[in-house]
Formats: sequence, structure tokens, C-alpha cells
Amino acid sequence: MDECSVANAAALSGWRKSSYSGNDGGSCLEVLDSHPVGVPVRDSKVPHGPAVVFPAVAWRAFIGAVKDTATV
Repeated sequence: MDECSVANAAALSGWRKSSYSGNDGGSCLEVLDSHPVGVPVRDSKVPHGPAVVFPAVAWRAFIGAVKDTATV
């Protein structure tokens, strides 16, 4: 693993989907909390595929922006 990606995201455990995600098999992202390098994000339909690892500060900014947009 380098600092920007994980080749096989299934090698990590503890993934979670948003509570807003349905169970209809649609597109969804999963995140892994408490990872030492940053916040890994993967496609839930491809669990053995790669994950992109975002720096924690960038992830917090992204989540804050999404929440701000949702309240408009």
C-alpha cells in the first residue's frame, strides 16, 4: 500500500456504508474509519478492488462541504 491507495481493499476490515444507502444493490461507497494513514474509500460492488486513501483533513473538508450543501 502506498499513501494514496490500497490495491486490494478487502485486505482491510471494518468497512461501513452510509446509513442512507439502501439494500437494493445500487452504487455505494464504503469508508474505513480509524485507518492510520487517512480515510480509505472503496466501491461496495468491488470489495476486492482498490481503495483510494484520502488525507484525513481533506476528508473532513469534503464531509463538511456535503453537509453544508445538504442544508441549503
